[in-house]
Amino acid sequence: MNLRKHITDVRALQLFQIIRFGVLLLISIIFTKSDLGIGQIGVYETFLLIAGAVSFFWIGGMLQSLLGIFENNETFGKEKNSPLLFNTFVLFTFFSVLAAIIVYLLQPLIADLFSISGGEIPYMKILFMYIVVSGPVNLIEYIYLLKNKSLSIILYGTITFTLQLFAVTLPILLGFDLGYGLYGLVFINIIRFVWLIIIILKYSRIQFSFGYIKEYMILSIPLVMSILISGSAQYVDGFIISYKFDEATFAVFRYGARELPFIVLLLYAFGNAMTSKFSDTNNLNQASKELKDGTKRLMHYLYPASILIILLSKYLYPIVFSPQFADSAIIFNIYLLIIVTRFVFSRVILIGLKKTKVLFYSSLVEIVINVALSLIFIQFWGIVGVAYATVISYIFEKAILVLVLSKKHKIKLSNYLDINIYLMYSTLLIVAFVISLFL
Repeated sequence: MNLRKHITDVRALQLFQIIRFGVLLLISIIFTKSDLGIGQIGVYETFLLIAGAVSFFWIGGMLQSLLGIFENNETFGKEKNSPLLFNTFVLFTFFSVLAAIIVYLLQPLIADLFSISGGEIPYMKILFMYIVVSGPVNLIEYIYLLKNKSLSIILYGTITFTLQLFAVTLPILLGFDLGYGLYGLVFINIIRFVWLIIIILKYSRIQFSFGYIKEYMILSIPLVMSILISGSAQYVDGFIISYKFDEATFAVFRYGARELPFIVLLLYAFGNAMTSKFSDTNNLNQASKELKDGTKRLMHYLYPASILIILLSKYLYPIVFSPQFADSAIIFNIYLLIIVTRFVFSRVILIGLKKTKVLFYSSLVEIVINVALSLIFIQFWGIVGVAYATVISYIFEKAILVLVLSKKHKIKLSNYLDINIYLMYSTLLIVAFVISLFL
């Protein structure tokens, strides 16, 4: 059997994300079964949260920009082994170092924000090293994607995440301090960093280009701001609820206010894999058809899974967590409705076309609607109202992008989405949600 024929770039990136999520989940489970106290596990989670909080927005925005600019840039065009990847690597390294310095300088403020006693972040030196090396390595799977190296994506993910699983958990299982597990995490990311340098040298010429850096940043900034604004919505929701209610109610909301991780990861990987295909304006029809067909296949799997979980969540929550979090199930079910916006990949097309400014403005509209409706709905329906406000704001943001594509770029929704299948599954999802309210 020819594996290359069956493992497409899209499937490879989806599998990579599943491997990543699976290993991170397995590490968390192993920690709970080890001799680590809940306090030390909290330190580990805070370590990752701080690193993610100072990086998620610019990494996400710049990765999406890379997918849009790789085959469609004014600086290098389609020049083979151009300095494009090298300059992108330089930018990622610069922002990673900058993020690490900011965390170090603002250590007392961040410690206070995360309620860390003593005004110092635990394992600060390890955290500094981790932020520096973990940012740039996010490029690896996307370089392989852009170079159509689907098997390399899977091989890289399997090797490095298997090593990460052992490097992080083995010291803990052997009775060593959490710090040794964190050093293991840094060590694996150093291996990834070396791996990245090797493929940069293989696929790119070493030459600084301020012209490309300017072009890349102009495209990236709206995306970075868009992701930052969208990502801050969950914190805004949490702030509103913590202001209006007590800690117990806030915990109930937080345990429910989440989408299914494997669904989000599969759709995110699929969208990123499709972005670069829209950078060639001569290939829009073929890219739209491929996006439509791929979305249709995903709907056949992910919608039924969501419907089933909506119907079962009220029974599963008290078992998986505890009876105290039974009310979290309704919040969780409302958040599952967000999937109706996830299958509309208008954002992917706009990034491929290098039309990123509208993404910033639509995200701004999204968070304004979210905050306004949350403040109104919370008066009538409590924490459930905040969840409803989030879903409505997502729908408004997606509607804006669909209209922009249709009116300004003449790309209709039916070009990239099977509307009949979409409406059928969305209706079934809503019916399942209504049924769940009365179970």
